[in-house]
Amino acid sequence: MTKFSYSDYLSQFRNAGRKCNNVLSRLRGDRRRGDNQSDGASEAEDVDPMVFAIRRGDVEAVNDLVTSSSHSLLKENKDGWIPLHDAAYCGQTECLKTLLKAHPGSVDKRTLQEQTALLLAVSCEHLACVRCLLEAGADPDISSNNKETPLYKACELQNEDMVSLILSCGATVNQRCGQGWTALHEAVSRNNTDICEILIRAGATINPPNTYSITPLIVAAQRGQMRALCYLVGKGADVNMQTCDGVTALHEASKNGHREIVALLLSKNADANKPTTSGMLPLHIAAQCGHHEIVSLLVSVTSRARLRHSWISPLHLAAEHNRHTVAAVLLKTGADVNATLAHSHSIQYADRRATALYFAIANGSTKTAEVLLNAGASLSLDPVSPLLMAVRQGCISTVSLLLDRGADVNARIPSYATTFPALVALCMNNLPLLKCLLDNGCDALSCFTCAYGSAPHPAAGESSVRTAGSNGYVWQSDSMLPLNCTEPPERTTQFCEWISTPVMCKWAGPIIDLLLEHVGQVQLCNKLIELLDSREEWSTVKMKSLSPRPLLHLCRLRIRSQMGRHRLRSITCLPLPNRLIRYLSLAE
Repeated sequence: MTKFSYSDYLSQFRNAGRKCNNVLSRLRGDRRRGDNQSDGASEAEDVDPMVFAIRRGDVEAVNDLVTSSSHSLLKENKDGWIPLHDAAYCGQTECLKTLLKAHPGSVDKRTLQEQTALLLAVSCEHLACVRCLLEAGADPDISSNNKETPLYKACELQNEDMVSLILSCGATVNQRCGQGWTALHEAVSRNNTDICEILIRAGATINPPNTYSITPLIVAAQRGQMRALCYLVGKGADVNMQTCDGVTALHEASKNGHREIVALLLSKNADANKPTTSGMLPLHIAAQCGHHEIVSLLVSVTSRARLRHSWISPLHLAAEHNRHTVAAVLLKTGADVNATLAHSHSIQYADRRATALYFAIANGSTKTAEVLLNAGASLSLDPVSPLLMAVRQGCISTVSLLLDRGADVNARIPSYATTFPALVALCMNNLPLLKCLLDNGCDALSCFTCAYGSAPHPAAGESSVRTAGSNGYVWQSDSMLPLNCTEPPERTTQFCEWISTPVMCKWAGPIIDLLLEHVGQVQLCNKLIELLDSREEWSTVKMKSLSPRPLLHLCRLRIRSQMGRHRLRSITCLPLPNRLIRYLSLAE
């Protein structure tokens, strides 16, 4: 190899830096100079010639620089690296030997990130450099600032030779990283049983808990690592150890949908009745996450008594997260469709919800609601009608489903006294939803009943009408129940007062027009007339209310009133001509 002097290296590196800078300048169009310029030439001037020689693998140049008394082997760059670190990082074993021979005391020198040359060599999988450093007395237990040790890093890289080498040189096998993980945790997370065996033979603890009391077995269950889990169980790992939150391996496997691991844990006597600190059993977790096959496995081994004393049932969780398949499995295996939430937890919800059906509807789980209704779910066990919540959600399919099952179309909101159906207020400007309710017998006539009639209505400040909320009606703390049930009820609100609120008045015309289609001859009060007069395009609605209603329309209303709400819901199933059905259902 041609011998280069110190000045030759520096000259070549500067020239290369300048050439690189010229190319970059042309590509970037960068013409800035002075303090803001950061180019290859300026960087080249900052590079230590020893480092440059190491990166080229020029052992002879490194020897020359080492023998030069003017050069320090402990000179650090901006990251705290000395030449020894670069040699380990680049895998230059011969350069590394030269540096260690010249300055053996630097073997454990750390960078600003507290990385040793050994950790850098392991990270880059330079086995020869690792052996060289260990033979030179490098401490294998020194960790970086994030608590990574060489052994931990070797397990992460799944390098068996390196793991064996580090352990043979006295590394502490149970040393922990920043999160309290040991090398065994890392090997298990990689599903590498060969490294697990090496660690166990070196004295690794089989159940070492990390900062959160998570053992390697729980890690294997969480990640679905079947090989590692079987290995740990075979070595005597405790299948029922709990984390600081009470979570077991069975909880984790149930949560992540690892059916085979759940089956294996159960066959190894994993306890399905160990609750977490929040009271959740593995069955709760599986139901919440929608793993119906795991639910089937857990149902038979879960205590019915323990479930009855739980604050929430797995069926509630399945309903809340729209796990209709899970709900069907639970109901088939005997779950009570009308089980209610524990009172201590029900009161934490503003609407005091209690049943799985209400949970399903409140979370838009129409499919699950249908499964529950088919199983006999009651519509009267919650303080607030599930239909009110469905209307508030604006889901016509759910509303139709509940109406078909007999829900009261004129249900009231406990905290909002009105002279008209509360469902009308909850519809807001959703005309298709309002039409669905009216077609199913919602009392439209009460919307035109007014205590003031044609007389002037009192101003808003003179009456006790509550101010409409952002949705056009009062919904205290996202609830349909009074915050204090002992408070006297406030004044009953009339339809004309509600529709006149700033939020609702802009939709008054279309809403009144739709309501008129479901009533006979009515007289609008002064407030409604003022609303219709406020916009020119609503004049036709006003004329409809003033004109005599067609006899055909009046006859239809009379027939519908005689049929009753129950028959109205099943009008399409009546043995009548199609045209008559369309007529009675207001399709024409």
